[in-house]
Amino acid sequence: MACFILILIISCFLSVCIAQFSSSTFHLNSNFPTAWHNNNSLNTLSAAGDDVSKVRVVLLRQRGADFVSGFYCADNCNYYVFSVVVVGGGNHSVVWSANRSHPVRENATLQLTRDGGLVLRDSNGANVWSTNTFGKSVAGMNMTAKGNLVLFNKEGASVWQSFEHHSDTMLIGQRLQDGQKLISRSSDKWSRGLYHAGLKLATGFAAYTKAGEGQPLMYYQLVPFQSSTTSRGSYYAELQQGAFIVKRGTSQTSFMINPTEFSSNEAVKYVKLQSDGHLKIYYHGNATGLREIADLITEDLGECQHPRQCGEYGLCREGQCSCAVGTDGRQYWRQTQLQLLKSGCSRITNLSCPPSLNQQHHLVEVRNVTYFNVIDSDAAFPNIRDLEGCKQACMQNCSCGAAFFRYVNDVSDGYCYMPSEILTIREGKIPNYNFRSATYIKVQIPYEAPDTVPGKENTGHVSPPTPHSKNGTNLAAIIAGSGAGAVLIFGLMIVFTLVRFLKTNTEDGEDSFKQVQGIPIRFSYEDLRVATGDFREELGRGGFGAVFKGMLGDGILIAVKRLDRSGQGIKEFLAEVETLGSINHFNLVKLIGFCADNSHRLLVYEYLSNGSLDKWIFYTDQRACLDWQARKKIILHIAKGLAYLHEECRQRIIHLDIKPQNILLDENFNAKVSDFGLAKLIDRDQSHVQTIMRGTPGYIAPELQRGRITTKADIYSFGIALLEIVCGRRNFDDKQSESSKHLLALLQRKGGENQLVDIVEHLDEEVQGHREEAVGMIKIGAWCLQNDQRRRPFMSTVVKVLEGVMEAETNIIYNFAHAMVSPNVANGHVSAPPQASVLSNPR
Repeated sequence: MACFILILIISCFLSVCIAQFSSSTFHLNSNFPTAWHNNNSLNTLSAAGDDVSKVRVVLLRQRGADFVSGFYCADNCNYYVFSVVVVGGGNHSVVWSANRSHPVRENATLQLTRDGGLVLRDSNGANVWSTNTFGKSVAGMNMTAKGNLVLFNKEGASVWQSFEHHSDTMLIGQRLQDGQKLISRSSDKWSRGLYHAGLKLATGFAAYTKAGEGQPLMYYQLVPFQSSTTSRGSYYAELQQGAFIVKRGTSQTSFMINPTEFSSNEAVKYVKLQSDGHLKIYYHGNATGLREIADLITEDLGECQHPRQCGEYGLCREGQCSCAVGTDGRQYWRQTQLQLLKSGCSRITNLSCPPSLNQQHHLVEVRNVTYFNVIDSDAAFPNIRDLEGCKQACMQNCSCGAAFFRYVNDVSDGYCYMPSEILTIREGKIPNYNFRSATYIKVQIPYEAPDTVPGKENTGHVSPPTPHSKNGTNLAAIIAGSGAGAVLIFGLMIVFTLVRFLKTNTEDGEDSFKQVQGIPIRFSYEDLRVATGDFREELGRGGFGAVFKGMLGDGILIAVKRLDRSGQGIKEFLAEVETLGSINHFNLVKLIGFCADNSHRLLVYEYLSNGSLDKWIFYTDQRACLDWQARKKIILHIAKGLAYLHEECRQRIIHLDIKPQNILLDENFNAKVSDFGLAKLIDRDQSHVQTIMRGTPGYIAPELQRGRITTKADIYSFGIALLEIVCGRRNFDDKQSESSKHLLALLQRKGGENQLVDIVEHLDEEVQGHREEAVGMIKIGAWCLQNDQRRRPFMSTVVKVLEGVMEAETNIIYNFAHAMVSPNVANGHVSAPPQASVLSNPR
């Protein structure tokens, strides 16, 4: 008790001392300083007890627990974050941070300027963060009684406030609007963590986590609005006295808190998304210190609803962890660390993709369990509504790790979930949700004939496809016993296939197809007309025709590209069939088959549910659709696909039309290069090939004007696409200011000034949260855009740089004058108009 009283006395003494030197308001025209240096020239508050931290004070607002704005550090104080901090009762609580993804060092500087607002520079002078209030004539800044850091103009009106830029915390009086997020920080540093929470119109307030390279997985949802809700108006989440509420128009849903917990008006209350994903409400006062009031997730849904409560493949039962057990009684998983149950479980036999010859994929049923993300209907696999279809789709999808099926009464009417990586599974139902679920986890075991699989009648296995029918098995035995028979049968098959192929290609100039190597499945026009429902659902339209959604008889979704009948795309059609028919890579779109019936020319691709990349990066509402990790992954995937084409194929393949419209995204936002209609093949002993200029204006390398094509042309186009992905805008955008319309002009100017960070400052918050990485990406893009193609890197080099095993070139020339024209004006002839060649659209 004596120690506690001493702490209070020290805290009060420090507050009085600091009050003599610090204020809650600064005016630019006053005698107060307008620049603060992160050193001992500032007054410092240190926390007592286990919370070893300190904050160097810039602004102070005194109340029951003080709000302090300044340089905050923890542990050894090697790095600092400009923050708003609650100080009281011997504890510090950070409730807002400006630069948590880019902490600064000792002697960093914060400056308040009339034109730029607040600007934070590191000790080496590099710009780290700013309020981006150019042209708003800032007159001063203020810390409000609610903890809101505000910049105001000479009329006293707010021009910027921290309440509109969320970190991981929401204070009373601060609203989370539709589309905004709380983003956790990592457990061991200040960078972005694995969790975020926010509002969406369809789901209400929900929390999500990252799992591998896929889409975020929902693990908590505040009781959603009824589907019949039609109220319009403002839509926000807010912490009030006694409740956390979500309001849409006149409708409201809430998490109630005991009012006695909010009895003191002197204490600070806030909601924080913890680094471990828990969403907690806290009470921080001088008399009480920091105290937890409620955990929204565990109080609503229990401890087992947390996605990492028991690690990967862990089974959570009343807060205790173990490994799942299938209904067949076999042991497929084991504890990762025997002494640490929450570390999760691992497969005894890892999945190979595709499975090896002597290993097969099976689905093992695990009963009376539920996966945490099945509360999210939007995460369900589209167009699969029955249990058997869900299981079959998982078996056909190599990246599927398990099939989770949610339904109410009928297994023929539900939702199918197929995550690639499996986090914690919980025993029993999810509280507050009235549905049942079935769980089938994919495993890999040695192949056994179907009749000898133990417990086949009731195991829940989906048996591997039988290689032959009964007659086929007998035939195989005969052939195996006679080498001569094998040769005879094989020869007859070749002759039969060749005769049929030549016969179907004698009409309407079909002899062209005799030249095509490695042809995939050949479909009839009638097959594809039925599969697409008479070409009913158009997904997109490109330079040579339209793309339609379809489904084959086995339930596989397809995208069918139908070329226009004018004949202008015959060469492109042949190029695409020949190119894609002879290659196979995860980051290249898969060509399933084609049709060449008389005048009909169709290409059949795998269906990619998230459509073309341009729909996700050229957004119009100024909110980023893709987070930073997704953008990095997409850039790496494009680079890997191109590296394969350029360096790993029998002949080098130059794509010649790399652009966001030709990058497709699957359900897990894996990127695949598509549309090979303009591709050129070069023998390995050739350095280049001469041809007419081809491609899409804005993405065409300058040397193509001379008709000289090398793989470096694709690298140039990749550089443009990389910049567009990072910046979330087109290379030429007439909606930007005159000085920023041409992205390359802006890059040339800022690169020449060694101020690439200025480009990042004007991008969306998602990119601003990763300034250093974003600047590094922009430099890679500039490296790929060098005028002299010999200075551009090979794609395999780019892959290594992106993966962190090599350093990027530092001697980059920022001179892109050749590209400073509108892409609507093409110098020379191009073979494809600047249209999207889209195979499918985002869901």
